[in-house]
Amino acid sequence: MLTGITHSLDGIEAVFLDLDGTLYLGDELIEGVPDFLTRLETAGIRRFFLSNNSSRSVEQYVEKLHGMSIHAKSEDVMLSTHDLLAWLGSKGVTQSYLVGTEGMRDMLEEAGVSTDSTEPQYVVLGYDTEITYEKLSTASVHLHRGVPMVASHPDTVCPSPDGGLPDTGAYMDLFEATTGIRPEHVCGKPNAGMILHKVEELGLRPQQCAMVGDRLYTDMEMAERAGVHGILVLSGEATKEDLGDAPQDPSLVVGSVDELIQ
Repeated sequence: MLTGITHSLDGIEAVFLDLDGTLYLGDELIEGVPDFLTRLETAGIRRFFLSNNSSRSVEQYVEKLHGMSIHAKSEDVMLSTHDLLAWLGSKGVTQSYLVGTEGMRDMLEEAGVSTDSTEPQYVVLGYDTEITYEKLSTASVHLHRGVPMVASHPDTVCPSPDGGLPDTGAYMDLFEATTGIRPEHVCGKPNAGMILHKVEELGLRPQQCAMVGDRLYTDMEMAERAGVHGILVLSGEATKEDLGDAPQDPSLVVGSVDELIQ
């Protein structure tokens, strides 16, 4: 755990903000978020929106944030899909079968990765809020035939105002129960590369940055791996009780982002 960080965020030059459970739940902003973002701007702290949720494209995230009166540009949004595309590129993958949304499909296709190949190199698993039995069965057939799987991120639950919803990790368990196959690689948080390339691009040291999120096993785990401060908010998935058994040790724990820079 890094030390020396307080609610005032003194010494922090950039923050990476998780979205689901940190800034909003479903389509509702968490109380105090607009004022918090204004305080960040006033303090001159750069902010980036970072999400494992691969159900939307960058453009769709920007549109959603604008709809919540949050100013954001495409370069401010960092998704697990970006990490996935980098991994697929390193493997030379151009043919895949996607279990994912149309927004995710658009990002892969724009990057030159076919998403409905009859001879895929990988089954690509994302957070598919448009799931169909046809997708599940076709992907299962490919897996039975020996095609490996890669997943966009490990999150089991997507927070919502009505309780947790099945996320990519839940789909992984489904495919394992059906085929015995687990992903060869899981992208997104908690992989340190999700933010370290941006930290380097900004010319900052990890200790000058903070990851703010509601999950211990992704947000806080990534913070520790990357050497940035981890600020856990209790407005989403994690609870105070979870902290007792967790291997992660956040630099700071707050009820919500509204407690920061006051």
